[in-house]
Amino acid sequence: MEKTYQVYLISDSTGETLDRIFLALKAQFSNFHYKMYQYSFARTENQILKILDICKKNKNSIILYTIVDTKLAKFLSMKGEKANIPCFGVLGDLILRFSKLLHQQASHLPSGQHVLDDNYYKRIEAIQFTINHDDGNGINDIGKADIILLGVSRTSKTPTSIYLANRGFKACNIPIISENSLPKKLIKDPKITCVIGLITEASRLMDIRKNRMSLIKEKDSTSYISLDKINKEVEISKKLFRKYSWPTVDVTRKSVEETAASVIKIYNIMHS
Repeated sequence: MEKTYQVYLISDSTGETLDRIFLALKAQFSNFHYKMYQYSFARTENQILKILDICKKNKNSIILYTIVDTKLAKFLSMKGEKANIPCFGVLGDLILRFSKLLHQQASHLPSGQHVLDDNYYKRIEAIQFTINHDDGNGINDIGKADIILLGVSRTSKTPTSIYLANRGFKACNIPIISENSLPKKLIKDPKITCVIGLITEASRLMDIRKNRMSLIKEKDSTSYISLDKINKEVEISKKLFRKYSWPTVDVTRKSVEETAASVIKIYNIMHS
């Protein structure tokens, strides 16, 4: 019988950083069976003790934590070791090494990344812009966009745009139906900003569209999931991308994060 681990993610803030680190970590182990428990805003010894009491009741417990308060982090590590529970501090050693490298004392403030500074407001502005320019909307001022994503239906344009917005990029996404469906401003000036085409395999796109139709219980749009029609759509988009020399990202079997990373790489090259 395969062992199932009880993984406890303990954070003194929202837990977002720890969650992402754990996602990257578990992806490295294909035969890792686990149940995950998340505890956010754990900032007192009493809270830590209550969580440890729960951990002790289960077999194969593992603790991962991001706690910037050095005293509290040591308290958790010590109590975990005493209870024979493996504890892994994700940020502790990194903060210490950075402190030495920069010759600066770390603030050790929880939620330090959520300070309401210029970057925060820039991100909020980018999110608002992106929402207003989703799916071909707001095309009159597309020149204000940092990035314009083009692609046929269901090529991850919207989720990629939202992800980019959370990284501070004003993103605009426009569906491709034909060349005539593109904004005149974009055809007149193809290099108005960083324009990127999203492409994918037709067979994969057909599966995605079928799932979409099934979710919304739509049975009449047979042409929408026709492989022949999808092949034509994909070819039309590729021809447009070649015609206007727009770089492309193949989103086939890529996660939104991977697609966004490729888009940002192109953006950085264009602005280097």
